[in-house]
Amino acid sequence: MTCRAAVLRGVGQDWEITDVTLDPPREGEVLVKMAASGICHTDDHFASGDSVPSPEFVAMMEANGIAVPDFFPLIGGHEGAGVVAEVGPGVRSLKPGDRVGVSWIPSCGTCRFCASGLTYLCDQGAAIYAKEMVTDGTVRRHVGDEIPMAIAQLGTFAEYIVSPERSLIPIDDEIPFHAASLVSCGVTTGWGSATVSAGTEPGDTVVVIGTGGVGMNALQGARAVGAGNVVGVDPVEFKRDAAPSFGATHTVESVEAAIPLVQELTRGVMADRVIITAGVVHVDLLAPAMMLTRKGGTCVLTGLVPNGEVMVPLVLAEMTLSHKRLQGALYGGMNPRASMPMLLDMYRNGHLKLDELVTRRYRLDQINDAITDMREGRNIRGVIEFD
Repeated sequence: MTCRAAVLRGVGQDWEITDVTLDPPREGEVLVKMAASGICHTDDHFASGDSVPSPEFVAMMEANGIAVPDFFPLIGGHEGAGVVAEVGPGVRSLKPGDRVGVSWIPSCGTCRFCASGLTYLCDQGAAIYAKEMVTDGTVRRHVGDEIPMAIAQLGTFAEYIVSPERSLIPIDDEIPFHAASLVSCGVTTGWGSATVSAGTEPGDTVVVIGTGGVGMNALQGARAVGAGNVVGVDPVEFKRDAAPSFGATHTVESVEAAIPLVQELTRGVMADRVIITAGVVHVDLLAPAMMLTRKGGTCVLTGLVPNGEVMVPLVLAEMTLSHKRLQGALYGGMNPRASMPMLLDMYRNGHLKLDELVTRRYRLDQINDAITDMREGRNIRGVIEFD
């Protein structure tokens, strides 16, 4: 079948709405008609080049006999929800007509990490940027004579997707598609960064750096588990204005401004947890973030750092002598097949704000407007809605 999709052909280029041909789903695969797709900064990292290996990196890898995949052309999108249109052989958990949300890391259920309850670290996650399907190593997507990569084996900036069954999670009929799409990535990642990766406890002082589609949910998670002071840091005024409704007790425009505020709030102890959820994290942010972190505290790095920035300025003696921890977070340390239904239940019961995250809704052919709005800080979250 043929459908329309937003395709990126290289760094620095605009997204192009074009026809994509999809082969029928094969063993363990599902065809989904998309209803909504969230727009996450991760999608834009390919257009900006932040997630694309530099020529120097490619040369080094090839010199060592390691092939580096060609990302382009690329079908964007890794947050989404829709309706099952067709299932391939062997699919047991879904049938046509089922409503589903997507998970951007498939879980095989059998690797060491899945067996240990760490499905967000599934070994198949290493293949989410491959052009071939994780199911059998062959391709399903075609743009003319080219083979595109679909972000996270999904490519939700498209009217239809062919996805592994293990990347799809059933959702109840009363859950709106936009809500399910947000829980695909940004909500789960932010909530988990505060509650699981950071380990926030009642009474803690928590600082969230970057209050966009991920950071707002870190604020929600921190307050939900009983944090005392929750400081939202963002240079965009309208996001600072919105942050208290998502759980912030205080807001400031920069990390530098947060340091004296946190000193005052904690009588010099500093923050128990610092969570970095900026859309683009530059390495010079790490040192002041660690300054915000108290002795024995945890600083969680959730946002992506550009591939070209590899030298991180840290005071290592402070790490040792103050027993601080710098913690990475993937998917917020949450397992989507369990956490997505849990978060959607909280939304349905009025304990999690999802509708309020959506600043603007777009049609697929407005994708470049949506990306521009995100880059310029006009949205907490933008959502593409399909017919």
